[in-house]
Amino acid sequence: MNHNWPWVALAVLGAYHGLNPAMGWLFALALGLQEKRRSAVIGALLPIALGHAAAITLAILALRFVQHFLPLNILKWGVALFLFTLGVYRLFRASHPRGAGMRVGGRDLFVWSFLMASAHGAGLMLLPVLMAQPMSGMTHSMAGGTSAIPSSLTASAIGFAVLIHTASMLAAAGILAIAFFETYEKVGLQLLRHTWLNFDLLWAIALLVAGFVVLFF
Repeated sequence: MNHNWPWVALAVLGAYHGLNPAMGWLFALALGLQEKRRSAVIGALLPIALGHAAAITLAILALRFVQHFLPLNILKWGVALFLFTLGVYRLFRASHPRGAGMRVGGRDLFVWSFLMASAHGAGLMLLPVLMAQPMSGMTHSMAGGTSAIPSSLTASAIGFAVLIHTASMLAAAGILAIAFFETYEKVGLQLLRHTWLNFDLLWAIALLVAGFVVLFF
């Protein structure tokens, strides 16, 4: 179990990202309500999930590249500082990248989701999990532990990590978007108003917590 917890953490983070309306489920819901079709909601979720996965993958690959030039301690402090900075920024300024309206296609949704996930530091939240220890059953043995993301963490392991995280994110976002779509005609926007959470605040706190995790685990 000691080596399996990162997979669980990746899935939990994925669900948490999916619950955040800024990550796309609210956009998918709006498109579905505009076109009055459940299929429009479902059709919007896939490119949104792919854009999220691309942002996650880019963050992981960037860390793997940089770690070849910086010592582990400096790299940890750098990632933590970036997380802290982004977290503080999110606390005091919760603005989002602006899109080009609601008439968008799959490519537009992909790019929008990529920018949103990158702007919110979604990929950075996964780095503490990958930096903590290797994934069970997905790495080769190696001497020492001087890499942030171990070089023994194979491409297939990274791909599987992104897949687990994205699948969990897509499931959570899909359940929310479809549930709100199905109940909209009965309860309208009242349900959204009464169940709304300040995810910008929660997201900022999560970034700060992730920064502490990088330093102390």
